[in-house]
Amino acid sequence: MAAARAHSIMKKYDNNLVVIGAGSAGLVTALIAATVRARVTLVEKHKMGGDCLNTGCIPSKALIRSAKIAHYHNNAEQYGLASHEPEVDFAKVMARIHSAIRTIEPKDSVARYTELGVNCVMGEARLLDKHHVRVGSEVLSTRNIVLATGAVPVVPPIEGLKSASPLTSDNLWELQTLPQRLLVLGGGPIGCELAQSFSRLGSRVTLMDMERALLPREDPDASTFIADILKSEGVDVRLGHKATRVSGNCLFAETENGEVSIEFDRILVAVGRRAHTESLDLEAVGLTPAEDGTIPVDAYLRTDVKNIFACGDLIGPYQFTHMASHQAWFAAVNAMFGMFWKFKANYSVVPWATYTDPEVARVGLSETEALARGLPVDVVRYDLDDLDRAIVDGTAQGWVKVITPRGKDRILGATIVGAHAGELIGELVLAMTHGLGLKKIMATIHIYPTLNEATKFAAGSWRRKNAPERLIGWVEKLQSFLR
Repeated sequence: MAAARAHSIMKKYDNNLVVIGAGSAGLVTALIAATVRARVTLVEKHKMGGDCLNTGCIPSKALIRSAKIAHYHNNAEQYGLASHEPEVDFAKVMARIHSAIRTIEPKDSVARYTELGVNCVMGEARLLDKHHVRVGSEVLSTRNIVLATGAVPVVPPIEGLKSASPLTSDNLWELQTLPQRLLVLGGGPIGCELAQSFSRLGSRVTLMDMERALLPREDPDASTFIADILKSEGVDVRLGHKATRVSGNCLFAETENGEVSIEFDRILVAVGRRAHTESLDLEAVGLTPAEDGTIPVDAYLRTDVKNIFACGDLIGPYQFTHMASHQAWFAAVNAMFGMFWKFKANYSVVPWATYTDPEVARVGLSETEALARGLPVDVVRYDLDDLDRAIVDGTAQGWVKVITPRGKDRILGATIVGAHAGELIGELVLAMTHGLGLKKIMATIHIYPTLNEATKFAAGSWRRKNAPERLIGWVEKLQSFLR
């Protein structure tokens, strides 16, 4: 047995690692391998940079920015200026989005990764066995494989939907004309962000979901707050609506009050994403996706085939670019050095943000989750209508909410709702990662006036809630004696 194992280890391959998929997970995996001088081949069948660069994070944030500028024009009066409806040239908005993509894409390009030592191959990868991958007419031999093929938008099997040529986050960026009436299916982060953006640019938007709340991962106060913001901006929010069929430019849905119909010019589907495994020929190596399409992995990101690893949206449980990059480190290191050292993927501190305006950012436990688990916790909240910088900026909406064990300052989770929440959550993510409690945050100097002071004031709220009453009573007596 020992001789057989030694022979297996010593067997030579053309590559130490073949990475399939050049999105965030695959790029980081390949970069780590090249950094330690491994021979690594990165295979991509479409575009380097994957969804994040080409159809996800980058274009959506560029769209959100244009929509926010339009919103400022419409609401300039609150800043002492004359409000006016902007003239939106949607083709130019799209041109700006694609310009942003072109500016960023050299960072993810074949040229850059080749210079860094990665062998980049464009084409569709198929697994032949656990050590061989076919790309076109070429067969790559490799000691280990990392699957990082990402996910694709789900288009539900609603009668007549496909005939309506639905938009998704993949093909949305080909639009050149602003839809007059846009129906958005899905009240998650993508649906909410795009509904608000298109409404601000001038579309009449209906946002529909079969659930009773938007942003179901968030606490009810956050989801209700965002729903109210969208409604106040003119978005027709329809909750508890289950789509049943599409006929022409009309969608029919079931509600508790019976069937309703909603007319649209274009329909945008944002009901989730499913792991992408088509064309990989997983059966050739004995791998079977889970019911939700993801590939099961262990704590070391190994699949059931021990030299094949997977990371990113392909495995979940969090479909975020930063999580894909985080998992990529474990996949790369365990694939290359697992015979000597192995590292378990760490999901103890996972932040995310929804880029509506105001934003919603979260890390760790929510209040709802803590209560559902029956945990004895303290919940402290600081409202931004008290924050000087938020007041002068005209963004005094939202709050910072922090969850701690009862009587202790250790951070179990936090939610920030407000302007730049995705930036502000960073301090709390850092604190959780390195075991710093609210006392440490309260003892840190924060620049005045900044939005970041909100975190310190939330820590102050915790301190007041957990004030040492006996000590304060003793100090009061001491001060009385000293007067």
